Amino acid sequence: MGDAVVSDLYPGAVTLEDRAKRLARGPATGDGARPDAMSIAELYEQVDRAVRSAFPDDVWITGEVRSMNVLRNGHCFLDLVDPTQGDDPGAPKLNAKCWAGTWRGVKASLDRLGIALEVGMVVRARGKVELYKARGSVDFILRELDSEALMGRVAADRARLVQALVDEDLYDRQRRLRPPALPLRVGLVASQGTEGYHDFLGQLDASGLAFAVRHVQSAVQGSDAPVQLAAAVNALQSAGVDVIAVVRGGGAKADLAAFDHELVARAVAGSSLPVWTGIGHTNDISVVDEVAQRACITPTECGRELAGLVLSSWQRIEDAGLRVARLAAHGTDREAAALAARRRALTTCARAQIDRQDDRMTAVRASLARSASAVVSATRSGLASRSDRVAAAAVQALDAAELRTVQYRRLLDAYDVHRQLDRGWSVTRGPDGSVLRTVDGLEPGAVLVTQLADGVLTSAVTGTTASPRNDRSTETGAS
Repeated sequence: MGDAVVSDLYPGAVTLEDRAKRLARGPATGDGARPDAMSIAELYEQVDRAVRSAFPDDVWITGEVRSMNVLRNGHCFLDLVDPTQGDDPGAPKLNAKCWAGTWRGVKASLDRLGIALEVGMVVRARGKVELYKARGSVDFILRELDSEALMGRVAADRARLVQALVDEDLYDRQRRLRPPALPLRVGLVASQGTEGYHDFLGQLDASGLAFAVRHVQSAVQGSDAPVQLAAAVNALQSAGVDVIAVVRGGGAKADLAAFDHELVARAVAGSSLPVWTGIGHTNDISVVDEVAQRACITPTECGRELAGLVLSSWQRIEDAGLRVARLAAHGTDREAAALAARRRALTTCARAQIDRQDDRMTAVRASLARSASAVVSATRSGLASRSDRVAAAAVQALDAAELRTVQYRRLLDAYDVHRQLDRGWSVTRGPDGSVLRTVDGLEPGAVLVTQLADGVLTSAVTGTTASPRNDRSTETGAS
């Protein structure tokens, strides 16, 4: 680029030709300062004129928000980098400032559209490029944000999130869960002490029902809200509740941005318990409302709907109980009437049976009386005949027994020992008292006792001689 061009772009700038002329003239007199040296103020003045000359009007830029800080006095400070270099710590950074008066208007515009400016968002901004001499930095004085571009990006992000939930079969998962019949144990996700918190609990208290509420504290707006809301919903999964209520009072659309966040949407969609929402906005619904089992427009309506569900369920139980009672009473009356009719019929049948049985018993008694006499006569005749036969048989049996007795007596007499002794037989007993039948085992000197008809003979063995019959005999000597 030539010196003329440089001079045109930066009025008052020192050209190369000027610098050469000053060098040719040599050092200045006096304090020895070189005639081409500039002060810091002169340098910044020339840079400032160059910046103003290069950017006389507002310009539009596109950048990613790396950091954001809103001061108490209302000024907003942003650090912007190129979107393609957002993760590069060495990427060129532009300091953007939005003064309090301008920021109020910018934020109001974002709030109307339901957009919350956050770190990581890519923005299109209009503003003035200025040199901040106190720090020697080039600043961007932000005057306007392209809200339509931001709106398009937010809508695109939301559409992508909804489509992802649909693809993962999470979008309508809550609506496939069985609605609670008596949800008296309620898990509440809300910011304690807020209007929405009190509106919801007020409806439960006014119902007169025995609700048991387990509250988990969570921010409902701001950068920390998505993480806290998702953590609260997840914590209530194992808290023993029947239903989870996520409530927040009214506010600007940008304050409700947490309910479009992916963390919260996935926590609600993936909940194993039914989730009801009561988020105070009526113009449109958040992603959390879309995936919840039931979405109410306010915390008050959410509490009223919950109490109404329990009341209707209780009413159905009462109605069913009354119907059962009526049916039971009707059935009891019907069965009592049937039992009375059966009792009368049984009484009539019993009396008829008794009468018939009485007649039969009378006839049987008369028949038995007639047949008893004949049986007694026949039995008496039979007994007399049997008695004669028994008497004759007894006499015969006695005669036969007497004859056998005589015969047995004669046999016994024939074998009587005394009779045998009278005939000349004797009985000899050995030393051990046993009757001797052989001479085997007798030793000389053994004492023998012999029974005779008229007395006992004692003898001693002197020797034994076998008889002709068995070649053995006994010689004894009497004592």
